[in-house]
Amino acid sequence: MMKIARILSLLALTGLTACVVPTGPVEVTRFNRAAEGVPYGAGSFAVALVGESVSNQPLAGSPYLAAVAREMQRIGYRDNSGNSHVIAEVRFGATVIRPDRPAPAPVSVGVGGSTGSYGSGVGVSLGFNLAGGSAAQVQSSLAVRILRRSDQMVIWEGTALQSAKAGSPAAQPGIAASKLAEALFKDFPGVSGETIRVP
Repeated sequence: MMKIARILSLLALTGLTACVVPTGPVEVTRFNRAAEGVPYGAGSFAVALVGESVSNQPLAGSPYLAAVAREMQRIGYRDNSGNSHVIAEVRFGATVIRPDRPAPAPVSVGVGGSTGSYGSGVGVSLGFNLAGGSAAQVQSSLAVRILRRSDQMVIWEGTALQSAKAGSPAAQPGIAASKLAEALFKDFPGVSGETIRVP
């Protein structure tokens, strides 16, 4: 009976620690128009997948859309998809990198392009290097542009990148989406042009 009680208590502790998923630091770069007097955090918003993700991976984009929507509400926007003041365009990706093998061209199955209007030039892709190896890392990325609906001006944009060991909980899309979005919108709108690392 003592052995069974010990095993049960160890299993309970394992379950508790599994709920807290350690994730690596996120590298974030953002651009904004605060210096031009553009206001942030007021009005209604909608979120939308853009680029190839619209046709190729709408289901895979769900955690990213949900995470960005949560952050938009946290910073003061209200959800009103029908007639929104701003639109948050979302691109996401994940690339499996195996450093122990020469990397062939990845099999691209997702989003490509640039968030571009301020010259950040970040391409986000979902690809898989099919070579074998045990030290694989998943590089997850999220890029968001906020457009003002009235004139289609990009008033804010940012990119967030994170690496995690392939197969780890931190590499799972739902967890990665939340971590990337939280880091991207930390201290919103941020310092324009600055790259930060969010633990």
